[in-house]
Amino acid sequence: MNYANIKYDDIANGPGVRTSLFVSGCTHACKGCFNEMAWDFKYGEEFTDETIEDILKSVEPEIISSLSPSFIAGLTILGGEPMEKVNQKGILPLIEEFKKRYPNKNLWIYSGYTYDVDLIPGGRAYFEETPKILSLCDVIVDGEFVQELYDITLRFRGSSNQRLIDVKQSAKAGKTVLWEGDATFADHSM
Repeated sequence: MNYANIKYDDIANGPGVRTSLFVSGCTHACKGCFNEMAWDFKYGEEFTDETIEDILKSVEPEIISSLSPSFIAGLTILGGEPMEKVNQKGILPLIEEFKKRYPNKNLWIYSGYTYDVDLIPGGRAYFEETPKILSLCDVIVDGEFVQELYDITLRFRGSSNQRLIDVKQSAKAGKTVLWEGDATFADHSM
């Protein structure tokens, strides 16, 4: 897997201040995509164990983890498309280690695949890694970007067809539950 960018102190891709990983590779090719250069699976740099440590441990060797300060709310993974097969294999070790080190911080994933169609058993983006990734994910922003439904007033998404799904509550309820934002995301402690 390759990645296009890592943004430290990101405030656009989920609540609070976050570290955001932009993976490379996407087959959706949405018209008006803000990150078209990341459609190419070979774009950017190779995602390695060292990259995981850069995200989890330090921005620079002499600086503490980008995720450890209490003001950092969590990690966001977007792209490209994190739920492409090769990218699921690539992000799972990062997600597992993130949740191990920072159990009280939240994980957001942006995907053009839909949670209740494409990411369920038999869905076109359901692979061996999918259930584990979803079990560790707090919110998934799902659905392809649709230029004709673009709305700058929407919170944490670009087009009105996209949903912010509370993955934990959806698993408990056995149905899709939308995330509305709540106090559980206020505790960012390690």
